[in-house]
Amino acid sequence: MYLIREMPIEERPRERLLSSGVSSLSNKELIAILLRTGMKDLSVVELSKNVLYHLENLQDLKRISIHELLEIKGIKIAKAATLIAAIELGKRLSSIPNKVRHKLTSPSDVYHLMHPELSYLEQEHFVCLYLNTKSELIKKETIFIGTANQTLIHPREIFKNAIKLSASAIIFVHNHPTGDSTPSKADILATKSLTETSSIVGIDLVDHIIIGHHEFYSLKEQKKTKIH
Repeated sequence: MYLIREMPIEERPRERLLSSGVSSLSNKELIAILLRTGMKDLSVVELSKNVLYHLENLQDLKRISIHELLEIKGIKIAKAATLIAAIELGKRLSSIPNKVRHKLTSPSDVYHLMHPELSYLEQEHFVCLYLNTKSELIKKETIFIGTANQTLIHPREIFKNAIKLSASAIIFVHNHPTGDSTPSKADILATKSLTETSSIVGIDLVDHIIIGHHEFYSLKEQKKTKIH
């Protein structure tokens, strides 16, 4: 009977991933998480070193075969299959082209993005645009559908979603079915509430845009713009 060597808890890759994030892990620690367990007199991290020592450089991992992995001491079929599957998944992810994101740097940008969707709806639709640090659109989400006097905007839900998406800023957009983009009292109060929450959570409320028929209103600029 033998004992498998155990690492101190704070040095174990999975625990380090949870405490410090995946980007803090070394190549051997990432491989160790995939391998899961070591063997007699060999910790899982030492076993992952064996995999790396088998390569001339990390790029070779893209081309390694399951048969080559099986030649490494301590690597059996289950561990080899896990590594090969992870490598293939990485290849497929890297081959997906980056999606072109809309950059929203002005109220006009927001209008041209959203007016085809919102301009002629018969009910008010309240949409939140979540942006990254480059003012690029991460996601747009309809928060509420209804008339102005029924609208209940919950800043907590809006900013909870922003935090989940790692958004650095948001733009609030809604339409006026009448076609007149002039803000109502309810619109102004909603913007004030959202602005107060944004300052607390540290996520910038860039603007609140109201879209009408061939026009829009920016509550930040307090200005109506006609589109000809």
